[in-house]
Amino acid sequence: MFSQFDFDVIARSWVYLFQVGMVFTLKLTVLSMLGGVVLGTLLALARLSSWAPLAWLAAGYVNLMRAVPLLLVIFWFYFLVPYIGAWLIGAAEPVKVGAFWSALVTFILFQAAYYCEIMRGGIQAIPRGQLLAAQALGMHYWQVMGNVVLPQAFRNMLPVLLTQTIVLFQDVSLVYVLSAPDFVGLASKVAQRDGRLVEMYLFVALVYFVLCSALSWLVRRLQRRVAIIR
Repeated sequence: MFSQFDFDVIARSWVYLFQVGMVFTLKLTVLSMLGGVVLGTLLALARLSSWAPLAWLAAGYVNLMRAVPLLLVIFWFYFLVPYIGAWLIGAAEPVKVGAFWSALVTFILFQAAYYCEIMRGGIQAIPRGQLLAAQALGMHYWQVMGNVVLPQAFRNMLPVLLTQTIVLFQDVSLVYVLSAPDFVGLASKVAQRDGRLVEMYLFVALVYFVLCSALSWLVRRLQRRVAIIR
């Protein structure tokens, strides 16, 4: 069966796929992770707020994002972001955003719901005695969070945050539905152009398997180191 495969298509296109497609994928992953962690941390603080309406609003947002398929959210924001941009700047016509920025907004808002729950667990794991001690020293809320709670929560939850980022890296492949030049999207175009779908998709699966396995191994090592420090 494998004798009929033409793996020369991989040799001809792998440099292009990595230089363009993988760079796009990694860029979108890193920016989405950074934005998602920041927004997720703010959502976690909102969920833990003593002001009930704020906590309910944050909880509603998180539950909504976690209940809706990601592919549907990608389509939502792809069509809505141009109109939202026009509304913000007062333009008469929808703003031309492009697949990258639309996808970036989508992944930040979507992944923030998952990062929120991770950070909320990390914050709640900090002993309450540390909060009371910081308040006894005269620190206000934001000083307690910024100097005492969040640094420990980030360190303790770093392996879980990175694991979620690996999931994000895999989810980014869905932007091919927007014709974005990500790794999977470009591989699909090459496969359709040369009529070698099986070979290209096997190559894509192998690349994702190797990268995600290596990243998971690094996360496990980091998790052991964090456990020793704790």
